[in-house]
Amino acid sequence: MRRLLHGTRNNRSSDNNGGFFFFCYRYFKWILWFSISFYFFSSFLNNPTSTSIISRTTVYRTKLASRALIEQSFVNSSHGVLFKGMKVYVYDLPSKYNADWLSTNQRCGSHLFASEVAIHRALLRSDVVRTLDPWLADFFFVPVYVSCNFSAVNGFPAIGHARPLIAAAVDHVSTQLPFWNRSRGADHVFVASHDFGSCFHTLEDVAIADGVPEFLRNSIVLQTFGVTHKHPCQEVENVVIPPYIPPESVRATLEKFPMTGRRDIFSFFRGKMELHPKNVSGRFYSKRVRTELWRKYGNDRRFYLRRQRFAGYQSEIARSKFCLCPLGWAPWSPRLVESVALGCVPVIIADGIRLPFPSAVPWAEISLTVAENDVDSLGDILEHVAATNLTSIQRNLWDPSVRKSLLFDVPILEGDATWQVLKALAQMLDRSHKKPSDKNVFSTSENEK
Repeated sequence: MRRLLHGTRNNRSSDNNGGFFFFCYRYFKWILWFSISFYFFSSFLNNPTSTSIISRTTVYRTKLASRALIEQSFVNSSHGVLFKGMKVYVYDLPSKYNADWLSTNQRCGSHLFASEVAIHRALLRSDVVRTLDPWLADFFFVPVYVSCNFSAVNGFPAIGHARPLIAAAVDHVSTQLPFWNRSRGADHVFVASHDFGSCFHTLEDVAIADGVPEFLRNSIVLQTFGVTHKHPCQEVENVVIPPYIPPESVRATLEKFPMTGRRDIFSFFRGKMELHPKNVSGRFYSKRVRTELWRKYGNDRRFYLRRQRFAGYQSEIARSKFCLCPLGWAPWSPRLVESVALGCVPVIIADGIRLPFPSAVPWAEISLTVAENDVDSLGDILEHVAATNLTSIQRNLWDPSVRKSLLFDVPILEGDATWQVLKALAQMLDRSHKKPSDKNVFSTSENEK
């Protein structure tokens, strides 16, 4: 129609005798305008709530009107109901806080600490909760990649830059926009995807001594670290998240080794197992648990234990019935996610560990927990389970929704790990410092009813 009208204009302007066409054009345009206006006006009058809408729209915030109307529609969708209409604003920080680290070390987008990258990317592409207007936000995501330089190829951790980097980011957002100071950071979200999370250190005694940085104590931290007992590194509002495993690697492995395929390995572990556990720091890795595993079961045919790296080790997990998940420096391990994702029953050997997303992942029904002091009895424990309820555990474990809950997809998939993070944040909406006038699109004072 638009092309037709423009064409009519062009003909009129180019035709010296175009009076008749010009008259038809104007008459047609007037009829069209009148018809459309009459239709909307009659529809409006037939709406019983039209009068209240008129009075309410008079107090609507002009600056935010168009965006608020669009975003408010999500409240009525299934997603909006699930997240209670929650909105998240993602700070656009200078690249020195995130992108520069990724360009320097490509591994930080795919290694076990990469949830900080994946969550950032997923939120940027979300049309469910992300808002581009900070005044409409309930939470503010601060994308600082502190773990990009955490684990170099040589295995030596480097995270001394973490505290000053985050401190600089906080200084930046608090001076550029008013939202940090408005809430003292209570509605701001960070990711700490390394060993002891919000304490930002790789060794527990140093992490405990340092504690959570003062400038983060009011904020929300998404961290892989979590324990059931009191610990300085979780003395902050926190959500336990899984370590990062690339979803594409899991899917590629499952294409070659289906979940219900042959599992000819009884018990599997590949990773660091020191014969002499005292390392250069003078500390004992894995609290000697991995050393005891090697000493006790290294020559046991039932146990497939390997100390060397192997790029295709996921194929070994997919062939295994039980996958050992002993603690490392911290209680959590990427093997927790890999074993669940590939259908191998995780055997968790980490006293007091707090596991991610318990409302979505029925850990008691899909895994085994063995006390660190009971490693010597591990063989008998696994034999008993294999003879009694292994099939039942596997049936629960192979539910696709369980696997999805622990994998970070980009863009967000319903039920995936970022989705579970958003569900957790939706339970914290009382921390939102959005003004009452922002929370309610329309004013409902007695004088305006």
